[in-house]
Amino acid sequence: MIRPYLREKGAFAIGEYPEGTAFTAGYLTSRNGGWRSERPVIDISKCVMCSQCYLHCPDGTIFELETEKRYAIDYDFCKGCGICAKMCKPGAITMIPEGTA
Repeated sequence: MIRPYLREKGAFAIGEYPEGTAFTAGYLTSRNGGWRSERPVIDISKCVMCSQCYLHCPDGTIFELETEKRYAIDYDFCKGCGICAKMCKPGAITMIPEGTA
C-alpha cells in the first residue's frame, strides 16, 4: 500500500516504497556527513577473526576481505560510535581522532 501523502510529495516511485517500515537491511543510503570525531582502526596483527566487530556494528560498515582473510571498515558510512572497539576482546580495534594518519 502506498500512502497518498508520500505519492503526492514524490518521495518514492511506486516500486521503491518499502513493504514494512524500512528498506531491506544493509541498505545504507547516505554517507557519513563528516561529523565523526573518531574512527576505528584495525590492527590486523592482533585480529583473530572472531567476527564480533562485524556482528555488532550497527551500520554494517565492517566487512571481510575474503582474498586477504581480514576485516576492513567502510569509512564512507562509519559513524565512529566505537561499538566495534568495545566488542573487540583482543584489542585489535582502536579509536583514533579523525584527521590522524
